[in-house]
Amino acid sequence: MIKRKNYLSVLLASFFLILALFLTGCSSEEDASTDESETPTEETEDTEETSSDNDSGSTLAAVEERGEVVVGGNSQLPGFGYVNEDGDYEGFDIDFGKALAAAIFDDPEAIEVRPLSAQERFTALQTGEIDVLIRNTTWTTTRDTELGTNFGPTTFYDGQGMMVTKESGITSLEDLAGARIGVETGTTTEMNLADQFRKLGIEYEQVVFDDSDSLVEAYEAGTVDAWTTDKSGLVSRQATLAEPDAHLILTEALSKEPLGPTVRQGDDQWFNIVKWVTFAIIEAEELGITSENIDDFMDSEDPVVRRFLGIEGELGSLMGLPNDFAYRVIKHVGNYEEIYNRNLGTDSVFNLERGYNTNWKDGGLLYSPPFN
Repeated sequence: MIKRKNYLSVLLASFFLILALFLTGCSSEEDASTDESETPTEETEDTEETSSDNDSGSTLAAVEERGEVVVGGNSQLPGFGYVNEDGDYEGFDIDFGKALAAAIFDDPEAIEVRPLSAQERFTALQTGEIDVLIRNTTWTTTRDTELGTNFGPTTFYDGQGMMVTKESGITSLEDLAGARIGVETGTTTEMNLADQFRKLGIEYEQVVFDDSDSLVEAYEAGTVDAWTTDKSGLVSRQATLAEPDAHLILTEALSKEPLGPTVRQGDDQWFNIVKWVTFAIIEAEELGITSENIDDFMDSEDPVVRRFLGIEGELGSLMGLPNDFAYRVIKHVGNYEEIYNRNLGTDSVFNLERGYNTNWKDGGLLYSPPFN
């Protein structure tokens, strides 16, 4: 009996000891939990700050705080992006950057253009040095996925071409067998050239240059027999050559080159802003709205026009923009036809036909989704 009684006593003592330890542990965990919620640790604060920095809309917030849009552009391509005699950036691509500034600040000059080479452009975008890349950049699968970028609407449908001297007697790609052909590094032209000449069974020597200025200089000096880039670029640079009429752009196209603005992945709000500002430029031409007559449309009873101009609806606020963002863009910068003609078309030295870059109603490829 004595042994059994002692055994029971030990069991009871052990039970109460375990219970006490359990209750103490629960109390400690609750206290710790309470302390953490009331006083965040430095690690928690750092996590919250990082999360905040990556929130959707951070690019727009940074642009608004800075007071300007930083645009990655070209400084060597007349008609698209170059520095004029007054030292200002000018061109087709530059105007699309100005359209963003007009939409956000009601001021098309609220931009800073960072001139970038073909090699530098994607790194500058990925690292946040620029807000948007608008620099004759081709939309491809690799760039749209592997590089972490999102392409906006195509603003210029182009194709890769080839320039030669008329004196060379070259009239087709087959005539370039054994030729030295210049290309700019970091562009799609290298792969397109290799693909097309491999398909045709043509042997050639590729000569690579860091930028278009050095490439064109080598071509004019006769260091290379031909040079290749987008046809629009060939037309642009031909006008700057010492003897423009002494050169020929072959009729064959080596590729499809859809060009347009590009942003970093991960900020849907900024991506939407770039898309719909671009679409506004295209839509305005379809609606017949120009920088000159836009105020006449403010009394329109057409619901499509009223939504587009921000008279009705909240389309702008859905993206963090003023509802009259499209009005601002067209009033300050113009519709697609105005931008094209001013820089590349009938009002420019290039007088470049629009071709595919015509509104869909006129048989072209330019098409905007509805503003509703």
